[in-house]
Amino acid sequence: MDKQCLECGDPFKGRVDKKFCSDYCRNAYNNKLNKDGKNLIRNINNRLRKNWRILEDLNVHNKTKTTKTKLLEKGFDFTYFTSIYVTKAESTYYYVYDQGYLPLENDYYLLVKKNS
Repeated sequence: MDKQCLECGDPFKGRVDKKFCSDYCRNAYNNKLNKDGKNLIRNINNRLRKNWRILEDLNVHNKTKTTKTKLLEKGFDFTYFTSIYVTKAESTYYYVYDQGYLPLENDYYLLVKKNS
């Protein structure tokens, strides 16, 4: 029994659970299906990746002090991070994956790296 491809509508033969006539149609269908949030997600992931690289570049010793100005000059965006850790002493660390920063006084930041 012939089935119709979900993407192009052409008839095809194959396994009972097969839905597309070719890899091209399968990819085209899934790309259309996932397109709505793709740009948003891609942009956020790019921003997180850039923030992570900046922290990694500045934090060569796994614990470094830097300034807000230096972070901003490199393009760091403080609105994008992956997690927050609050210590018992109520210090708030912001993390971009394993690279973190702690706001200090006078626009200084302590950069840290989580031990895996």
